[in-house]
Amino acid sequence: MRSCAGYCFRSCHKLYRTVAPLGHDARHAAEGEIYTKLNQKIDEFIQLADYEWGMAESDGRASGYLMDLINFLRSTFQVFTHLPGKVAQTACMSACKHLATSLMQMLLDTELKQISMGAIQQFNLDVIQCELFASSEPVPGFQGDTLQLAFIDLRQLLDLFMVWDWSTYLADYGQPTSKYLRVNPSTALALLEKMKDTSKKNNLFSQFRKNDRDKQKLIETVVKQLRSLVNGMSQHS
Repeated sequence: MRSCAGYCFRSCHKLYRTVAPLGHDARHAAEGEIYTKLNQKIDEFIQLADYEWGMAESDGRASGYLMDLINFLRSTFQVFTHLPGKVAQTACMSACKHLATSLMQMLLDTELKQISMGAIQQFNLDVIQCELFASSEPVPGFQGDTLQLAFIDLRQLLDLFMVWDWSTYLADYGQPTSKYLRVNPSTALALLEKMKDTSKKNNLFSQFRKNDRDKQKLIETVVKQLRSLVNGMSQHS
């Protein structure tokens, strides 16, 4: 993994060193190429993700592909200290944002029809590792939790589902102090719909289990309320 990171760095550093003397435009183009190469490498790791979306419970540890990706990023940014500070910081922020966006897209992929709570718990373990990486100051110079904020949309969405805090979400929606300010109703609805389908399919005898029936009723009620919020947003846009 370190050799992989070293190769990525060497190619990026060689590119930057070659064009640095040529002026602002050339440097800017080289920096863009560095960010692109790094994001492409992240995509390669993401493609290795193999979640069991119907799992009953999480593995209790982060996924292997995600830990390999974090180790790659950590090794890469350890050697990025040879680049100008601003370039290294921007590359690190770009990588974290790209990773967060890729994970969110994976979760909301329209081809993915069903997700269990166990799968969400597993996904949460992986996002925690991303947040730990961001908080470890992989590149010096970031203020406070600036880098961790790249994952704030994922964090709030997962917290909402992990705690099943719909009463708070619906009561506080639209308030600037909302605990789940970054959770768009359409995003919450898309994910909840996947859970509703999973719950129905997995519980063949749910009609005989009061707890399952109650959960289904709650999900259906929340789905209706979320749809109402989404429709209200579309009417005002």
